[in-house]
Amino acid sequence: MKKRTILSALLLISATAMIISCGKDKPVTSESNEVLTTNDGQIYTIDTLNSKAEWKGFKVVKSDNTSHIGTLKFESGEVTVKNNKLESGQFVVDMTSISNTDLKDSESNSKLVGHLKSADFFDVNKFPTASFEITKISEAPAGGDYNTILDGNLTLKGITKPASFNANVKVANGELSIATEPKDINRDEFGIKFQMPAAEGLIKNEINVQMSIKAIEKK
Repeated sequence: MKKRTILSALLLISATAMIISCGKDKPVTSESNEVLTTNDGQIYTIDTLNSKAEWKGFKVVKSDNTSHIGTLKFESGEVTVKNNKLESGQFVVDMTSISNTDLKDSESNSKLVGHLKSADFFDVNKFPTASFEITKISEAPAGGDYNTILDGNLTLKGITKPASFNANVKVANGELSIATEPKDINRDEFGIKFQMPAAEGLIKNEINVQMSIKAIEKK
């Protein structure tokens, strides 16, 4: 009887653990495509002083009156150009440089930036950089506002997911510029989730991201 009682208890504990486990959020996993790299061309180095990423976050009611906007600096990056065409590239963003540009009150601004840097959002102490690595470069359909489609691997908080950006790419006189179309990124896919459920429900899942990159031919 004692053996049966112990066995029953163990089975009950195991079943309970399985129910609890199933009730939790599924862990976020990385996905990536093969990175496009080539040495056949001229290397251009990103001009970090004249390049930036812009972000916009929204509350549930998505409007300019319920949003915050800001910028991020690039830490480094290189692209390869051949016959005046972009061949490959990768860029590293300095997440510790995140700033807000819409809040004019210094105390409110500092509070928001500190919150974004915390473990509730980007956890920059643990994940000080993000990156985008190009996996495919395609010509955009004629007649649109952008001339290039950049497919790549976007990494945030150590999680990598495929992402695609429409972009205008120009190469002339030893300079390359990339200006991407504003794109919504689902923060849930990268584990960027506010730990207070009541507050989490007030924030949209989408973070709008736009990149403006300048690179100089490496001599």
